Amino acid sequence: MGRFGMTEILIILAVVLLLFGGKKIPELMKGLGSGINEFKKAAKGEDEANAASKKEEEVK
Repeated sequence: MGRFGMTEILIILAVVLLLFGGKKIPELMKGLGSGINEFKKAAKGEDEANAASKKEEEVK
């Protein structure tokens, strides 16, 4: 499997446009963006929780 060239990317975009139509694509991208943001928030919250527990251990 090599890298995708411009032709392959255009073909994939055309297929996606045909499958979902022009009106559905913004909704799909909005959902994808929301999912990514939630994932980042969860990952950041987990990091903050780990840092807080380490600080508590240092105090003891």
